[in-house]
Amino acid sequence: MTRHHPGSDAPILDKVRKLLAKAADPATTVAEAELYNAKAADLIAGYGIDQALLGDETGTATVGDRRIGLDPPYARDKADLLATVAIALGCRCVRMRTRRDRGTGYALHVFGQRPDLERAELLFTSLLLQATTWLVRTPVPAGEHQAAFRRSWLAGFTAAIGRRLEQAEQRAAHEAADRRTATGRSTALVLADRAHEVEHALQEAYPRVRAARARSLSGSGVAPGYRAGERADLGGTRIGVTPPSALT
Repeated sequence: MTRHHPGSDAPILDKVRKLLAKAADPATTVAEAELYNAKAADLIAGYGIDQALLGDETGTATVGDRRIGLDPPYARDKADLLATVAIALGCRCVRMRTRRDRGTGYALHVFGQRPDLERAELLFTSLLLQATTWLVRTPVPAGEHQAAFRRSWLAGFTAAIGRRLEQAEQRAAHEAADRRTATGRSTALVLADRAHEVEHALQEAYPRVRAARARSLSGSGVAPGYRAGERADLGGTRIGVTPPSALT
């Protein structure tokens, strides 16, 4: 795997764009589109590994944090998607409930190494836009409450995205397992240290944080939402177009 230095990520992004353009081509089969999207995800995951090793070599690795607000409707579902993306990319999150003009909102305080924060926020924006597009086109079954169906749909979508991102990150770490930094440290050790630093930053800011309780959803949208999550591209082609409050 080629090592990429700061300012030299344009070739990666160009490759990702080309792969996603091929995936979106009407002439591309479903199987081919899945392969292109998977390769795009692998490139982004590999970039995360490159930045981790480079930060260790140069001593520039630093933990940062961002507070991201999620507006209603479906604010908690958006928060679940953001948390799933962030955790898969090496970040940690604290979720807080907020009051908004249109009802209850949520904010996520995300901690992570700075390249991972960038990856998480940009990828989340892209995925939320894709979810918005597909969800509004998905008919609600007759007799079912719209909100219940859409919440379960988003839960299925989020589950599929989490699985795919974890697999991509694991593949990238496995491929980089034999790499060493200039100081002789292994990829596994660098990643473990980074995870510890992120966890320490979160615990310092929120020493009494506790795990959230699992949700109970009644809608029938989990399966179609999961299928949509399996088709979603993970390359961020729609990044920066719409803020995280897009889903309405």
